[in-house]
Amino acid sequence: MNISEKKQRFIELANKRVNKALKQISLISNLSNTNNYEYTQDEVKQIIRALESEIQMCKERFRKQDSEESRQFSLK
Repeated sequence: MNISEKKQRFIELANKRVNKALKQISLISNLSNTNNYEYTQDEVKQIIRALESEIQMCKERFRKQDSEESRQFSLK
């Protein structure tokens, strides 16, 4: 797979996966409707903490890739 194919595949999958994740987060937000659901603030904090933790891990994985690439040695 050449670079342009890898880039195109990344773009296609990123669009699908991010849009799917945004839709799922929106569905989680619907749980805030107190006419339909009952919850505690502790439960809300647990949900938010789980989502934030996963976002943080995602950021770290992308940063790790960036830092690994920048640490590579190359004679020019």
